[in-house]
Amino acid sequence: MPAVPSSAVPGALSARAVLRVVITVVCVVLTLYLIYLLRTPLTWIFVAGFLATALSGPVNWLHRRTGRRGLSIAIVYIALILVPILLAALLVPAIVEQLNNLINNLPAYVNDLQDFIERNETLRQLEQDYNVTAELENQARTLPGRVGDAAGILSDIGLGLVNSVFAGVTILVLSLFMIGSGRNWLNWIADRQGPERSVWLRRLFDRIGNAVGNYVAGALGQAAIAGVLAYLVLTILGVPYAGSLAVVIFLLDLVPLVGATLGAILVGIITLFNDFPTVTIIWTIWSIVYQQIENNVIQPRIQARAVAVHPFVVLTSVLFGSTLFGVLGALLAIPIAASIQISIVEYNRLRRPETIAAVQAPPPEETV
Repeated sequence: MPAVPSSAVPGALSARAVLRVVITVVCVVLTLYLIYLLRTPLTWIFVAGFLATALSGPVNWLHRRTGRRGLSIAIVYIALILVPILLAALLVPAIVEQLNNLINNLPAYVNDLQDFIERNETLRQLEQDYNVTAELENQARTLPGRVGDAAGILSDIGLGLVNSVFAGVTILVLSLFMIGSGRNWLNWIADRQGPERSVWLRRLFDRIGNAVGNYVAGALGQAAIAGVLAYLVLTILGVPYAGSLAVVIFLLDLVPLVGATLGAILVGIITLFNDFPTVTIIWTIWSIVYQQIENNVIQPRIQARAVAVHPFVVLTSVLFGSTLFGVLGALLAIPIAASIQISIVEYNRLRRPETIAAVQAPPPEETV
């Protein structure tokens, strides 16, 4: 009786099919491992693409008024470079001075704590049992002499700062190339997909670019409101360096969900050394009230107009992004979610027969 070929037996796998599956699995594993090894430069490229997309709005706005795209790109990037320099010039002197004041006044703070404990019977009993304030006073007296021991810590911080500057310069250069030629690359990809899909892809790129730009503008507007109001409240309360603290509130408010709370806590700690407890209580009440207004009134209105993403999607994307990539993931989570949503909606529209005529219409003005 002749043998039955394995291909004729239901469920049988040929050696070629098994080899194909094995090769596919190996290629997938190697690709994932390569992505893991290149995670740092890939992250830089992704951030550079986000930055180029966000800056395309100001570049195009200047381009329409100057008529020179190279000049517009130069102006925007010079302003972008000057921003951290101005922030450092505003914050560093205040931080250094307040740190020196804290170190010099720490013995006095310990004495005030000791007087407070002496007036309280329960705390006085704890002091007699554990002698806490005496130990704190000894540590406070030796603290100024220990400043020189921080040289090693400062060296590590300096090395990390150098690495951060290198990463920042690399990201800026990559985004500069992208904003100069990125649209041409995207158009080249779109033109290889056929006439109908080419127009659809161009519109998809435009919508994603607009969503990212609107998100950045909305986040900056929201943070600016928080910073200006914080400056007014701190000025009225007489807190020193109200401008620097308002800048801190502005920067931290850019971080979704937890940024505003962290900024309020940081400023609240600083008010402890100004006029405790009056100023601290007023600032705490103001922070709670304003965060409720920001979360329920300001932020929904701004983000609804900016990216039109459902609040549940916003919350979930920020949680996932922060868990996977930390602060950077939280910052980029909302525009990524908006891009995915736009892609899904546009793809569903492309599959409908009634949208073919609309897809074949001339594309809108380029935004990237």
